[in-house]
Amino acid sequence: MAVQVLPPGGVVSMTAAAADRLVKGGNGDAALLYLHLLRRGGLFEAEAARKALGWTDARVQETYRALAGLGLVRPDADLSPASAPRRLGKVLSPADLKMLYTIYDFLALPAEVILLLTTWCTEETERKYGPGRKPRMSQLRKEAFLWKRLGVDTPEAADAHVRHLSALRDRERSLLPRLGIAGRAPVEGERKYLASWVELGFDDETIALAYERTVMKKGALNWAYMNSILKSWHQKGLHTRKQVEEGDSAWPKGPAQVPAGPAQPSPQRAQARLKEDMDWMDQFLEKTRKKEE
Repeated sequence: MAVQVLPPGGVVSMTAAAADRLVKGGNGDAALLYLHLLRRGGLFEAEAARKALGWTDARVQETYRALAGLGLVRPDADLSPASAPRRLGKVLSPADLKMLYTIYDFLALPAEVILLLTTWCTEETERKYGPGRKPRMSQLRKEAFLWKRLGVDTPEAADAHVRHLSALRDRERSLLPRLGIAGRAPVEGERKYLASWVELGFDDETIALAYERTVMKKGALNWAYMNSILKSWHQKGLHTRKQVEEGDSAWPKGPAQVPAGPAQPSPQRAQARLKEDMDWMDQFLEKTRKKEE
């Protein structure tokens, strides 16, 4: 028996012919972009579509062309993305242009990749410091060298990389409250720890369990100590709370049974250990990203 499954009101309609073409085309992105266009009364603006759908410029362009191929949109729309200077909110100085040329010529990054990199850095800067804040060209250059080192040098690789980074940011937002952090973004060192734990395959609940164990032992969040717990669990193949509770004899149930840890290391040893952790995380994250490519 057929039932009404859509909520009443606020209906955006399309012709039966358009629906048939979208279904036959089998392109989910094309359907999403078409719905976006319907919602905007048929008005297409590449930058607006990119922001609304959370896509890259290359993905918007490719999907629009797919819609044009289905005969659902005009093929002569302006698909050019916003330029890097527009996104940076200023006219580039000679020094800025020199840095931009270095990214384009020396690193051999395509214009599409540079635009996507600029967009990502701009969004990250606004997320950290508030709307309207723009990244410095030195920040763009630093990120460009990192992307090149990771092999992110094509529009497709850049799109996948940004998706990966966006997923990590989403996990950060869900993890921070579980670690007793509120009202601020993580600093770079904290972000590396979080990213490495996500890449190792831990879910939020297991990371929270490691935090509980850390606080019970240290009295507060200690990133290096918490990282040692999670690395130990990873080496034992324990990535869920159930696996930890059943498979880690070093952490019996009940807070009273937590074993005593080693004596507090000297400040020099603690600093060295922190550096070892950070180096390990850098190497691990780079290997993981290369595997994804």
